[in-house]
Amino acid sequence: MSHAGAPAGARRRRILIVEDDPKTAATLCLYLEHAGFEVAIASDGAAALRKQRADPADLVLLDVMLPEVDGLAVCRALRAESDVATILVTARTTESDKLEGLGAGADDYVSKPFSPREVVARVRAVLRRTLPGRDAGSRERIESRNIRLHLGSREAIVRGKPVGLTRAEFDLLAAFLRSPGRAFTRQELARRAFGPDYEALDRTVDAHVMRLRRKIESSSEPPLIVTVHGIGYKLADRAARSDG
Repeated sequence: MSHAGAPAGARRRRILIVEDDPKTAATLCLYLEHAGFEVAIASDGAAALRKQRADPADLVLLDVMLPEVDGLAVCRALRAESDVATILVTARTTESDKLEGLGAGADDYVSKPFSPREVVARVRAVLRRTLPGRDAGSRERIESRNIRLHLGSREAIVRGKPVGLTRAEFDLLAAFLRSPGRAFTRQELARRAFGPDYEALDRTVDAHVMRLRRKIESSSEPPLIVTVHGIGYKLADRAARSDG
């Protein structure tokens, strides 16, 4: 019998739970395994990094408040080494906490206390938009001015040099390049960067756009992404070109 999280014949997606509370880890493991995922558990940040390097998971469910090496440091280390999907789980729920977590490279943020079913739904949603599928094997690219995006490999080339972008930054840039001159609201950008069900604060989107600007803009050239007051942002550029 196939599980909901693993269609017949498909490889079971592997989830690494990083949680120092055994009861919470066991509950998450139970729900994720019932949903069809393969699950591994690490009780601290150092163990999580060792496990992920030895047997990479498709997604890391990462508690922020960990002993010795906290979850944000683990998230940054994971992002420096790979593009693994990451969901932060924490009781720290202020706006600045969320911005810090997303700035560390997380794909999503789950607040404690949480429903295990909600966590499973978030895991599925993040995997749908981060695992190869829609653009896998695609040779499509988007070019505009000094930027080239390879959608299949998710590579960004700026002024002839590769630039490392987070998943959200890449998706934001792709949206801008596909529709140069179009003014996007912050909620439109949030849906493109995080998925249709993500409820993003305006400041969250602003933070991602700010980091994207720092990576792709040159002080010697006019800004590429400009603020549209009262609306959001747009790409200040001539028509982009897509090659299939």
